[in-house]
Amino acid sequence: MTEAETARGADASPRPAKLSLPTLTAMVVGSMVGAGVFSLPSRFAEETGVAGALIAWSIAGVGMLMLALVFQTLAVRRPDLDAGVYAYAKAGFGEYLGFFSAFGYWASACVGNVTYWVLIMSTVGAVVPALGEGDTVLALVLSSIGLWGFFLLIRRGVKEAAAINRIVTVAKVVPILVFIVLALFYFKADVFAENFAGADYAGSLFSQVRGTMLATVFVFLGVEGASVYSRHAKRREDVGRATILGFLSVFAVFASVTIVSYGIMPMSEIAELRQPSMAGVLEHAVGTWGKVFVSVGLIVSVLGAYLAWTLMAAEVLFVAAKDDDMPRFLRRATPADVPVPALLMSSLLSQVVLVVTLFSEDAFNFALNLTSSLSLIPYLLAAAFAAKIAWPRRPPEAGPRRGRTGELAVGVLATVYTAFLLFAAGLKFVLVSFILYAPATVLFVMARREQNRRLFSPREVVILIVSVAGAVMGLVALAAGWIHL
Repeated sequence: MTEAETARGADASPRPAKLSLPTLTAMVVGSMVGAGVFSLPSRFAEETGVAGALIAWSIAGVGMLMLALVFQTLAVRRPDLDAGVYAYAKAGFGEYLGFFSAFGYWASACVGNVTYWVLIMSTVGAVVPALGEGDTVLALVLSSIGLWGFFLLIRRGVKEAAAINRIVTVAKVVPILVFIVLALFYFKADVFAENFAGADYAGSLFSQVRGTMLATVFVFLGVEGASVYSRHAKRREDVGRATILGFLSVFAVFASVTIVSYGIMPMSEIAELRQPSMAGVLEHAVGTWGKVFVSVGLIVSVLGAYLAWTLMAAEVLFVAAKDDDMPRFLRRATPADVPVPALLMSSLLSQVVLVVTLFSEDAFNFALNLTSSLSLIPYLLAAAFAAKIAWPRRPPEAGPRRGRTGELAVGVLATVYTAFLLFAAGLKFVLVSFILYAPATVLFVMARREQNRRLFSPREVVILIVSVAGAVMGLVALAAGWIHL
């Protein structure tokens, strides 16, 4: 970093790059349309048939719509809060939980980026066996090269990276829409009917629906993308509009990809497909060219999503540092508005998780489920904050009374939905999440010491004890073999 860049750091705030409604919407769509959609057919077929899938998408659609409305409401009610998820948790429940929200959201983004590299390598692995399913040493080396290549690209500037993301978003949606149209053309009603109730290996309808919940969370991660980047919006109201437009568009695509696949081949065969399973489904319908077509679309899609998520991950650390909730070195930015230290930390965590995937039984699904689990605490706190400021006895900053009842209903429903997702995730991934959360407190302590403040309040000590206890339980469970990566 040059002396000029350093000087721009702690004492000077770079002028944020301003983004329009189409660009913000592209950030939302680009964040959600990534690796997840290409894995949906087999992820759902492993758990449920058509009936369970319809119920799961109905629950996920309503629940995530409530979350989207939460971010839209908060963007209007609390325009003073930037960086979305993190800022809402801090304003509603204190600095320590706000810190956990920032760290969890950031870690979720970094782990999610690992799924992109694993899926790319798995896709190419169908042609180059040495790459396996994205979990070999060669795959790790190539993924690492790509990871640091993107670091250098984004370091050039947020404005340039956001413009690239807008172009890539259009390019990657086209293959997915083509898949849906072709699947409808080759749709077999008898196959669809046989898949309706589910296969013999599926359990009760409730367990089937529960088994798909983390997959739906993963594909919808990024619904808050415009909120996270709210400080860059030309107009504040565009944040909420971009969130709803992006969500509705992507929801229709995701649900369609899942349901039409049940009309192409038996769900037991879909469940056995290697990732990306969408390629295998289309290959069954139209031949080898369908697999190639989807594979190329996947690589474009994943690289675009990786770009958006890396931007958002760095943004969260940067804003948290500016609010004195992260160490000061993370608030440094270049004249091009790039928070380089935060970007570097994001790349380093992704690199560490890439190495961990070498020891995982199923690298892709492990990273996917961990990504979803890490995001649930930040989502839960944001939803609860929306309910809190809409409550009848609200603080003065909550704004006018008009429309408060509807906002309260949205906040409560979003809170209940995210709480159910924590239950659906199961104890395994909650404990693994604590293993990441607890050590992160070191960053919180560093920030407090820089400000010569008391490290923990009595309430924060209780939260610390809970997080450390969860981390210890997670480590013991891993060591004893009770849970596996």
